[in-house]
Amino acid sequence: MNISYKWLKEYVDFSLSPQEVCDALTSEGLEVDALEEVPCIRGGLKGLFVGKVLTCEMHPDSDHLHVTTVDLGRGEAQQIVCGAPNVAAGQKVIVADLGCVLYDGDKEFKIKKSKLRGVESNGMICAEDEIGVGNSHDGIIVLPEDAKVGMPAAEYYNLESDWLIEIDITANRADALSHWGVARDLYAWLKQNGYETSLHRPADENFVIDDESLPIDVEIHNTEACKRYACVSISDCEVKESPEWLKTRLSTIGVRPINNIVDITNYVMMAYGQPLHCFDADMVTGRKIVVKSMPEGTPFVTLDGEERILSERDLAICNAEEPMCIAGVFGGKGSGTYDTTHSVVLESAYFNPTWIRKSARRHGLSTDASFRFERGIDPEGVIYALKQAAILCRELAGGKVTMRIKDVYPEKIENAKVHLEYSYVNRLVGKEIPTETIKSIVTSLEMKILEKNADGLKLEIPAYRVDVQRACDVVEDILRIYGYNNVEIPTQLKSSLVIKGDEDKKHMLANLVGEQLLGCGFNEILNNSFTKSAYYDGLKSFPAENLVRMMNPLSSDLNVMRQTLLFGGLESIEYNINRRNPNLKFFERGNVYTFLPEKHNPDNPLAAYLEENMIALWVTGKRVSGSWAHADEQSTFFELKAYVMNILTRIGVPFGMLVFKESRNDIFAKATAIENRGGKLLVEMGLVDKTLLKSVGIDQEVYYAELNWTALMKTISKHKVEYREISKYPAVSRDLALLIDNNVEFVEIERVAYQSERKILRKVELFDVYEGKNLPEGKKSYAVNFILQDEQKTLNDKQIDGVMNKIVANLRKQIGAELR
Repeated sequence: MNISYKWLKEYVDFSLSPQEVCDALTSEGLEVDALEEVPCIRGGLKGLFVGKVLTCEMHPDSDHLHVTTVDLGRGEAQQIVCGAPNVAAGQKVIVADLGCVLYDGDKEFKIKKSKLRGVESNGMICAEDEIGVGNSHDGIIVLPEDAKVGMPAAEYYNLESDWLIEIDITANRADALSHWGVARDLYAWLKQNGYETSLHRPADENFVIDDESLPIDVEIHNTEACKRYACVSISDCEVKESPEWLKTRLSTIGVRPINNIVDITNYVMMAYGQPLHCFDADMVTGRKIVVKSMPEGTPFVTLDGEERILSERDLAICNAEEPMCIAGVFGGKGSGTYDTTHSVVLESAYFNPTWIRKSARRHGLSTDASFRFERGIDPEGVIYALKQAAILCRELAGGKVTMRIKDVYPEKIENAKVHLEYSYVNRLVGKEIPTETIKSIVTSLEMKILEKNADGLKLEIPAYRVDVQRACDVVEDILRIYGYNNVEIPTQLKSSLVIKGDEDKKHMLANLVGEQLLGCGFNEILNNSFTKSAYYDGLKSFPAENLVRMMNPLSSDLNVMRQTLLFGGLESIEYNINRRNPNLKFFERGNVYTFLPEKHNPDNPLAAYLEENMIALWVTGKRVSGSWAHADEQSTFFELKAYVMNILTRIGVPFGMLVFKESRNDIFAKATAIENRGGKLLVEMGLVDKTLLKSVGIDQEVYYAELNWTALMKTISKHKVEYREISKYPAVSRDLALLIDNNVEFVEIERVAYQSERKILRKVELFDVYEGKNLPEGKKSYAVNFILQDEQKTLNDKQIDGVMNKIVANLRKQIGAELR
C-alpha cells in the first residue's frame, strides 16, 4: 500500500518527520518497506539557479539569438546563448547549469556545453514550461530584483517534496488499505506516546440533492453475496482532465490519472478504502440496477476487451436487461465513463469477501477494488464514500445530484462484541498494563466500551476491523499500540525439566530414518498439504467422499487436504523429469487427512476427521547410470522393498509380528501390503498405476511406498530394542523347491513360514523363480531359502526336521504348495 506523507497529514495532526512516521508505523505492525522522496516538480529543480544577466548582445550570425554573460554567484560569469525575445541585461533569471537535466513529458535532456551558430554556450536561461513551474513559453522567467544570485531554484520557489511511504499490509489488516485507515492507526500511536494530535476528515454536509430527475432503482437478488448496495446519479457532468492537485495526489502513490470522474473514484478509494464504480447512466437500461448471479456459461466482455464466461458463482451488477460489471472485480465494456458521458451513476457497496476472491481467481483478475473487497471493507463506510464522491463530482465536473441516495441494506452487519479481562491481557502480554492505559488504547482504536467493571471490559468492535473478533485479537491490538519494545525481557528464565516422552521418541526415530535415507541417496521433499480434488476422482482406496475440503480454497488446485502423499511426490518427479533429471529417489515426512462421514457428530465435530503421520518413498529411473564399473540398471520394486525393510529394521519392528499380503490399493498396478497381526495396515509399496502417472505427465515407471508412521510407532511402543551378541551357535540353512499356483505371491509363503515358526526362524528368502517347460499348466516354481538359529543351543536334525515339516505342511494347507 502506497501512502503519501502530505495526504496523511490531512487526516491526522503530527509534526513527525517522514522517517519518524515510518518508524512509528512499523512499531505498531504496519511494516514500512520503503520511503522515497517525491518532488512536486519532476527533477526537483536540481541544477537550476538564480542568475543575473550582466551583458546581452545580438548574436553575430543570427537575427533572434542573443549572447549573454550571466553571474551565478561564483565569481566568474558564464557565457550563454539565449533565443528568448525578452532577455536583457540587468535581469534576474533562472539558469540551468551544465549537467542539469530538464524534462519534456516522458523525454529528458541534459544541459551540455555547446556551440550555437559558432558561439559557445555554457547553460540555458529558462522559461516557465521548461522547468515545470508554469505553462508559459512566451519568454524567459524574469525574477524580482530582490532575488538572490546563486540561490538554488528549488529554494527560491520554496518547493516541498512529498514522501512516498510503502507499507507491507498483511492479509488481516484490510482496514489499513487507505490513507484514512493508516491515519487512524497512527493517531492511536500518537495518543499513547503523548503527542498532541487530532483525527479528522472532511464532513459530508456539502452533499445536497439538486433534483430527482434521474432516479435509479436497486434490487438485490443475491443477498449472500451482496450485503449492501448504494448508488446515486450525477447529471450534466463534464468529463475532462482532472485538476493538478488531484493528478498529483494519484500520481504520487502510483495511480495513473485518467479523467476527472474516474480519478474521483480512485481518489475516494485510496483516501477512505471504499472501492467505487462509475457507470455511464445511459447504459443503465430501465433505470434499474439488479445485483444477481448470472446463469452458468453467460458470456461477458470486460473493459479490457476480453470475453469471459461467467459462472453461477459470479456476482454481476446488471441493468434491466444485461450484466454491466463483475461485482467488485472488473467493469464491462461500454458501461464505463467516456468523453461523451454526460450523466453517471456512482456505485458504493459491500460484497461478500469470499465471493469476490473466488471470482477474481476464477477469471485471473486482480484489481485495486477486488484486493480490498476480498479482504473485507467497512460496511458502515459505504454511504460516506458515496457522498464524498458526489461532492467532488459537483466541484470538479460541474454535475448535479439528481436522486436521493438509494441504499439497499437487507440485513445490518452487526459489530462484534468482545469480553476482555484485564488479567487475560496481562497474562498474554507478560506484563501488567495499567487499566487506564488499556481503556485509553481501545478508545483511541475506536472500540466502544459498552460495560466496565473491576475485572475487565465489554467492547464493541468497529465494523472495519474484520480481523478483531476475539479477546486475543484485542490484546494484540493493545500490545502493538502499547509497544512491543515496552515489554521488558525478564532477568530470570523460569523452566521445568521434562522427561522425554513418546512424541520425542517419534521425532528422534523419524530423524534417524531421514538420515538413513539421505545416506542411501534419497532427497527429502516437502509438499503442500493442500492439493486438488481432481486427483481423487474415481479412486476406490482414497474416495472423494473422504476428502477434507477447504471452505475458502485459494484455487481449484488447492481445494482439499491430501489423503496420501503420493501426488505431491509425483508433481515433484514430473518437474524434475521435464528438466532432464529422470533418475530420482525422494522421501517425504508429512500428515494425511481423512474425513469419515459415518463418524460425524454435531456435538464433537472433530470426531469425523482423522490425521495420520506418514513417511513416503519414491524411486524412479535408473538405479545405476553412467558408471564405468557397472552397467546401467533400472530401479525395481525389490530395491524399494529393501529400503522399506531397512527402515523397519532400524526402528525395531520385529518381523515375526508382520503379515505380508497382496495390496488391493488402486493407486498401484501391483503392490504389497504389510500389516501387523491385528490387521492394521503399516506399509504399502509397489508400482504406481500407469493411468495415474499419465495424468501428471510421467511416462516412466515409478515405485512408491507409504509407511504409516503413526501406526508403526504404536506397533513398536511396547517393543524394546536391545543389544545382543552375535550367536555362538551356528545357523542352519534349508532350501525348498515349491510348486505353487501362478497367482501365489512370495509374501504369502513368507507369511505362512513366520506364522509356523516364530522362535528360531530368522530369515526367509526367495532365490530362484522358474516358469516354463516341465511344469503343470498354471504353476510356477519358487526356490526358497530358510535360515534357522537358536540363541541358546546348537540345533539338531530332529528339531530342524520338525520345523521344516511344520512349514511344509502349512504351505500345503494354506496356499496349496507342493515340494518338487
